[in-house]
Amino acid sequence: MAKLSVTDLSFENKKVLMRVDFNVPVKDGKVVNDKRIRAVLPTIRHIVQQGGKLVLMSHLGRPKGQRRPEMSLKPCAAALSEHLNQPVAFSQDCIGGQVDAAVEKLAPGDVLLLENLRFHQGETKNDEDFARQLARLGQIYINDAFGTAHRAHASTEGVTHYLKPCAAGFLIQKELEYLGQVMQSPKLPFMAVLGGAKISGKIDVINQLLPKLDRLFIGGAMAFTFLHAKGFAIGRSLLEEDKLALAEKLLKQAGDKIVLPLDCAVSELFDFDNRSIGDLAVVNASEIPENVYGLDIGPETVKLFEKQLSIASTIIWNGPMGVFEIEATSKGTYAIAQLLARLTDQGATTVIGGGDSAAAAEQSGLADRMSHISTGGGASLEFFEGKTLPGINALSEK
Repeated sequence: MAKLSVTDLSFENKKVLMRVDFNVPVKDGKVVNDKRIRAVLPTIRHIVQQGGKLVLMSHLGRPKGQRRPEMSLKPCAAALSEHLNQPVAFSQDCIGGQVDAAVEKLAPGDVLLLENLRFHQGETKNDEDFARQLARLGQIYINDAFGTAHRAHASTEGVTHYLKPCAAGFLIQKELEYLGQVMQSPKLPFMAVLGGAKISGKIDVINQLLPKLDRLFIGGAMAFTFLHAKGFAIGRSLLEEDKLALAEKLLKQAGDKIVLPLDCAVSELFDFDNRSIGDLAVVNASEIPENVYGLDIGPETVKLFEKQLSIASTIIWNGPMGVFEIEATSKGTYAIAQLLARLTDQGATTVIGGGDSAAAAEQSGLADRMSHISTGGGASLEFFEGKTLPGINALSEK
């Protein structure tokens, strides 16, 4: 890796300012899912064991510069303390005299977690003064928050102008290793499964990946714009009219590289806000009745995807195959998760790009059977789009 890493530095008796992603679900003052906390434990332990004085910073939710008690990071200090089997101090703020004093009190091996960065507007605005005050808290800066690496915020980009060296933690190293490998030198055949609601959110990914791919499988609501571009009726399914010409162009360009659904699960009733649907029927994807909504890929599509994906050596998956939030229309998404787990067991490299795809792998208990599940939906998407991630770009060169 071209960027400086935690393994390149010595932390003994040094104040280490580390950006983590503790944007976790909290209910009744307790962390409900600590996956993101567990993800950075190797880096935290490495620094603590070397005698570093560790200062952790993160955001939680979108308080928009307001102090919101329900978005306090205090429950994360308790959860981290259990994992480390040592006390984790908590600071009521992330900048100011009290914070400076708390950092000065740290002994080698101690850990301090700062309050939610986004309680200050300076964080998302990448304010110079706010970044300078954060930088004052450390002698070394470590970023291990891949989920925020695509944002140029004070704690991910701004702070690096006032504090050197700046290095990547083990989690970011692993992310760049897997994502970089599939983008630069994937083992062939190389295939991708894309889903989700809209083509507009995936245009750059499709343009970047298409020349490199042997096959691109499209599911989710975005498939209906492609189906309509082929001249098929799609009923009341989601359609991006302003993207029809683009879909048509991509289909012409790609030839048989793009694989669309053969059938889909449909219903006459669909109320997303109340998570309710009517009775489901499976229909041919080229003959969707005019009074129904397409809500998931059907069993024939799963078979088709399975048959063609079975020869892949490298697979990227980003986006659900249907309305994943409703159990009855999440079957296609779970079928893809099971298929990818099986193919990983057989030697394929599978990379899941965060978001709902990662949630499906987690909830189906298959996460450990995938090669890599990205901790950043937005960041991995931008990486696949070929964009520079500010939080990675700002780190020191080796």
